[in-house]
Amino acid sequence: MGFRRVWTIWVTIIQVAIGAAAVQSVAAQEAPRDLLAAQIRDQGYRCNKAISAKKNVKRSRADEAVWVLRCDTGTYRLRLVPDMAARVQRLK
Repeated sequence: MGFRRVWTIWVTIIQVAIGAAAVQSVAAQEAPRDLLAAQIRDQGYRCNKAISAKKNVKRSRADEAVWVLRCDTGTYRLRLVPDMAARVQRLK
């Protein structure tokens, strides 16, 4: 096998790896948004379509994560405590 052929194979492998990482990154960004929307729907709040979810690092603690979830019907602040229902506050 020539150097050029080996080089082409390595470049292709690297491109595939980068593409797979990008797909995982997009999926990771969508997962919290959809999970949080499902959580508040289970608790009786309306969120037909989740638009975005951002973690509020300043309000979060080690055992309590705080997220701001933007839905088509409004914006909510969720305080997530393990093994408990989310505390939901409607912002807009």
